[in-house]
Amino acid sequence: MDMLNKIEQWIDKTNTDYKSQRVCCSQFKNEFADFYPLDFLNDAFYVVVNNIPKPDFAELHAMGLSDFIDMDAAGITYKNTYYVLPHMLDNLRVHFHELVHVAQWAELGSIAFMQRYMSEIQQVGYHNAPLELMAYELDAHFADAGKGINVPKYVANSL
Repeated sequence: MDMLNKIEQWIDKTNTDYKSQRVCCSQFKNEFADFYPLDFLNDAFYVVVNNIPKPDFAELHAMGLSDFIDMDAAGITYKNTYYVLPHMLDNLRVHFHELVHVAQWAELGSIAFMQRYMSEIQQVGYHNAPLELMAYELDAHFADAGKGINVPKYVANSL
């Protein structure tokens, strides 16, 4: 089994393990009305966890992804579900950011998203990875009370 399939199996198991704790992002329908359509929010979820789950495989460390795996993250997205730490629960910007990643996962598909994300981190590092830069730029636009844009469409047109 190749690494991407191994990671996807881990993601699917993680999302299944936490399924009963998921909260639907439709609760943000008012805050994010000008940015995320309700049907998108209805199919996106978050889970509050004390420790961000990450696939800590030796092969990923060997690929040069140790900094990412060991990084203290406020949240992480796997497909249509993202995980946040308790102290970030009320931080709309974190939710907004992770929902950008939900849109990226949906647009690219699992394998293509993982390939691209890992390649970007290997080549330019987490802080300069284009998928991350897109999420940070969009969450900053939201935080600055920027004009509403349909984020899933923006993501689809930008990838």
